[in-house]
Amino acid sequence: MIFLIAAAACAATLLGGLFALRLKDRLHLILGFSAGAVIGVAFFDLMPEALELAGGMYEPGFISTVMAAGFVAYLILDRLIVLHHHHEDLHTDYRSHRASLGAGSLSLHSFLDGVGIGLAFQVSPAVGLVVTAAVLAHDFSDGINTVNMVLKNGGERLRAIRWLFIDSLAPVAGILSTLLFSVTSAQLGILLALFAGFFLYIGASDLLPESHHSHPVRWTTVTTLAGILFIYVVVRLAA
Repeated sequence: MIFLIAAAACAATLLGGLFALRLKDRLHLILGFSAGAVIGVAFFDLMPEALELAGGMYEPGFISTVMAAGFVAYLILDRLIVLHHHHEDLHTDYRSHRASLGAGSLSLHSFLDGVGIGLAFQVSPAVGLVVTAAVLAHDFSDGINTVNMVLKNGGERLRAIRWLFIDSLAPVAGILSTLLFSVTSAQLGILLALFAGFFLYIGASDLLPESHHSHPVRWTTVTTLAGILFIYVVVRLAA
């Protein structure tokens, strides 16, 4: 069963990415949806999971500090990319690095999703199926977000497809890796808290402003709210 679930996670991510590629001419609207989805994942999925998994060992204040540390760490990485490039390179090397940083973070999150599924099945098949339902529900938006991170930073279609394949294989690798090791629920919770900070920065400081740039704010705002609502409903239905 674990291999069927890995294949399903891969397929869901691929479908989301292909959807984004097909609607590239409406990129600003998809970016608005992606911004909402990424922020929604941070607030409604990663944060509650981090508090639930790590709450038995760590204080809520410490867990929220880890989230803030993730946000600040991503901000510093983003600014370092700017500082290490001259102005004339800003629209080439800088945007290329931002695309890789964003897509790479999303792929690492997908890997952790797979780890979460594998560890849940170590607890019991029932718990594993619940976690799987939650992961599969937002894997579609993960594919959309990964493709958008590349396209909105000037990346070509082929590069977006390469990152999409990396992201789609990441949960498979995460699931299979749990056959070789295990971590405590508290440790997994801390990792999720760190990624919550990453996602808040990506959504609020990167995707959201870009979706509004030179486009009608009304419709991009609607799609952003739709992305947040979509993740909220998905997480509640999977709970």
